[in-house]
Amino acid sequence: MTKKKKIEVKTVEDIKKLEKKEQAKWEVAVELGLFDKVTDTGWKSLTSRESGKIGGILASRQKKSKNLTS
Repeated sequence: MTKKKKIEVKTVEDIKKLEKKEQAKWEVAVELGLFDKVTDTGWKSLTSRESGKIGGILASRQKKSKNLTS
């Protein structure tokens, strides 16, 4: 079993090195202005409202992309 190397995100450009799902999460965080908070203190520092907002946007986009391909 191969262990994946964890990519540390320090800049917006680092997001491009991540897997697609992880990229999407980071992109939403950037759009909501939460990038600095996440890079400084981690995902656990987000409030439940902030986390829910990210999850909601991701779910909405995923649903839209499924509808477009069907």
